[in-house]
Amino acid sequence: MKISEPLLFLRGFLKNPKRVGSILPSSKYLASKIVQSVRWNDVGAMAELGPGTGSITRLIKQNLPASATVLLFERDPKMRYHLKQDFPDFNFHSNASSLLKKMNQEHIDQLDCIICGLPFFNFSREMRGHILSQMTKALKPEGLLILYQHSLHMKKKLAEQLIIENIEFIPFNMPPVFVYHCRKKEDTDAGS
Repeated sequence: MKISEPLLFLRGFLKNPKRVGSILPSSKYLASKIVQSVRWNDVGAMAELGPGTGSITRLIKQNLPASATVLLFERDPKMRYHLKQDFPDFNFHSNASSLLKKMNQEHIDQLDCIICGLPFFNFSREMRGHILSQMTKALKPEGLLILYQHSLHMKKKLAEQLIIENIEFIPFNMPPVFVYHCRKKEDTDAGS
């Protein structure tokens, strides 16, 4: 019997709240808002960091060009197993802090888009900086980073490395979130 997604997510949160960061999966409204921002015809390779039970991943799959490559980074082994059943064509990894290494192993030079729901507030300053640097280096110039968080704590750090095009507050999620829409600067490889 397949376990329900909200229950799977809640179990993951109770087991390790610093890694899961929320008690419920992303709402359909949030997932829809996030994927609306992506120019899907331009996506050849992308990553989702912290897909959880796949509420956003499902919409990625629906919009993705057939030839595109997707890397999913999910730390929770039960959620990762659940995702592998639903998205067997995607590439799975457990640790987002090894994004560049995994891209190299998959023969991917740069990503067109990264969607990230990692709970940065729960990470050490060093880990936040490391993962943000990895994401910035992974993106092609003008590549898109969509990051959703429960607060505005990442605004200053993101602005140091990327262009923040806008920040949207999404109240129809539990808990509500801020969605950062960022682009990689055209002429710089931030963090190098």
